[in-house]
Amino acid sequence: MEKLLNKKGFICDMDGVIYHGNRILPGVKEFVEWLYRENKKFLFLTNSSQYSPRELQFKLARMGLEVDSSHFYTSALATASFVSSQTPGGSAYVIGAHGLLNALYDAGITYNDVDPDYVIIGETSGYNYESIVQAVRLVERGAKLIGTNTDLTGPTEFGIVPACRALISPIEIATGKSAYFIGKPNPLMMRTGLRLLDAHSEDTAIIGDRMDTDIIAGIESGLDTVLVLSGVTKHEEIENFPYRPRLVLSGVGDIPAAAQA
Repeated sequence: MEKLLNKKGFICDMDGVIYHGNRILPGVKEFVEWLYRENKKFLFLTNSSQYSPRELQFKLARMGLEVDSSHFYTSALATASFVSSQTPGGSAYVIGAHGLLNALYDAGITYNDVDPDYVIIGETSGYNYESIVQAVRLVERGAKLIGTNTDLTGPTEFGIVPACRALISPIEIATGKSAYFIGKPNPLMMRTGLRLLDAHSEDTAIIGDRMDTDIIAGIESGLDTVLVLSGVTKHEEIENFPYRPRLVLSGVGDIPAAAQA
């Protein structure tokens, strides 16, 4: 724990680490206060593509946390950056929430449901059979299939819900095409996060609730790894993976508590 407390930078997941849906998790307020008090560099790096940084800022404000929008980076922004770098001024058929649509628009990517360069899938409550059928047709015609992240499920205050990997699977199965996923643990997302944080990997820790995205991303990027059990991963499930986090905590509240001990 002392090694973690001395880190200069912190990359934190949000769903299952900071909140479940619209419910803030225990100890989060104390953790954020500790980050500010100790002048730590920190970035909330989320695989969720549903919200913009400003919307995430307001969401935390409603929960009693005042955090500047510069401390957020999402898989929607990472996806928009990737697509615009690959095909400047390109177009995409999108199944996703406004956070993804806005990020693509800001990056100069035009919505196109006729002959797009890409079919891009993210989490959304507007997911339906008709949109899947359209996505399948467009991928069959040559559109490249992109997923904002590899999460199969996500935690909410009501329990587990399907996430991007589950939503994109019917399109992959029907077309025989494999999607390219942008969010964690993709190095594109991690390198951007470190650059935004302006910190070296050796001086940075990643805190997350998923072994298959957060922890493997940290290991492969050379970050200190901290798994919290406040999200989708149970302690006994750690043994299902061939790698381990350096620390396992009940939640981020353990960190300021240890600092005061």
